[in-house]
Amino acid sequence: MIPAPFDYVRAASVAQALDVLHDHGDRARLLAGGQSLLPMMKLRLAAPEMLVDISDLDELRFVRRDGETVAIGGGTRYADLALSDVIRQSVPLIARAARRVGDAQVRYRGTLGGALAHADPAGDLPTAILALDGTIVISGPHGTRTVAAADFFIDYYTTALAADEILTEVRIPVTGAEKCWYDRFSERSAGWPIVAVAVAGTRIALAGMGATPLRAVAAEDVLAAGGDFAGAAELAAEGTAPVSDQRAHADYRRHLARVLTYRALQRAHSR
Repeated sequence: MIPAPFDYVRAASVAQALDVLHDHGDRARLLAGGQSLLPMMKLRLAAPEMLVDISDLDELRFVRRDGETVAIGGGTRYADLALSDVIRQSVPLIARAARRVGDAQVRYRGTLGGALAHADPAGDLPTAILALDGTIVISGPHGTRTVAAADFFIDYYTTALAADEILTEVRIPVTGAEKCWYDRFSERSAGWPIVAVAVAGTRIALAGMGATPLRAVAAEDVLAAGGDFAGAAELAAEGTAPVSDQRAHADYRRHLARVLTYRALQRAHSR
């Protein structure tokens, strides 16, 4: 299908992109990798009047370690995350999740900021960021603010981002060699996961189990109390609200959450 007509501007800086967003409000959308937005436009599920292209902004593409925090630019590609020595040594869970996203074409075009802003509840990187207690840095017309990952995802495809703001950076506490693993189940290797699990130490996050990525709080409590992996995994789906759709029944998603959590905990803590 063909998208509805739209205007286009290639931003030369974050400041210029913010000016355009301010002028057009919710009639404008940011274009980074385009892996989610463009298919939605072709299906007329999104029909922005203005596209603001930020894909070439070097100021949004970086990975650096600042003391005990890793800072990642919102425009950083999945492939860059998977290959970065800083990521693999400091927060290896991000590299593991990035390697599981889509296919090579998606990984070389899709961006971390785009994945978080799109807020698909089955997203790989949002789930990993949540498990790592990441912080989202948002730039807007009134300056910069930060939002905890736990507060950033609000509902299906809905986040704390305002229409005139840009996700410019993600900050993640360094985990180093902390036990971590990322596992997912999908119909095909390059497809969206039906359910995914991210483990970082005793923290567990789930994808595909509700309107947003979720922490498996009951399972985490079992681990915090000294319980075993089987006991924790048995409670992985507690407090979640998976849906039944053409891909999987809700009960099957709960089953997957338990199985994948047990598997991820075993793999994480056997390394």
